[in-house]
Amino acid sequence: MKLQNYTDFLSETLIEPAALQKRVAELGAEISRDYADSDGTLILICILRGGVPFLVDLMRHITVPHMVDFMAVSSYGAGARESSGNARITMDMQTNIKDKHAILVEDIIDSGHTIASVLELLETRQPKSLRVCSLLDKSERREAVVPVHYCGFSIPNKFVFGYGLDLDEYYRNLPFIGVVDLEKYKPVK
Repeated sequence: MKLQNYTDFLSETLIEPAALQKRVAELGAEISRDYADSDGTLILICILRGGVPFLVDLMRHITVPHMVDFMAVSSYGAGARESSGNARITMDMQTNIKDKHAILVEDIIDSGHTIASVLELLETRQPKSLRVCSLLDKSERREAVVPVHYCGFSIPNKFVFGYGLDLDEYYRNLPFIGVVDLEKYKPVK
């Protein structure tokens, strides 16, 4: 099957590129203020793959020294539209976070099950502090308690893609957050 052009199934642009970049800059400034005295103990832990564009833009706006590491977590099956709620670490981070200020950087928090599982795991590694920074928060779908310390945008319960969020692993490169018209979208096989 031929890959569709995203304009064929884009029902609306939920967040424009300029609004995304403005909010990411604001989050970077807020984190910089909050960790001004962190003395190089700040680490950003990005959840792959969707969080990468957000992380890259965010870290450019954080003015305090910080480290970066990555985790890959799976809770979606192939072609799934919703998380199974069973988080599986498919790639663990390499940095020891004991006595460090850790911020978990995520693209979207939906049900909260995945992030809750990751936070539980990271707490066992004894960070000095552990916070969550999510670009998008779909709180009306929340089933697990997740403290979101830094939130880019609260969004309605719509199926979104772009700026790191994929649609069958494609369209992460788009500079905006769009809403999928599922009646027009044809999954890639």
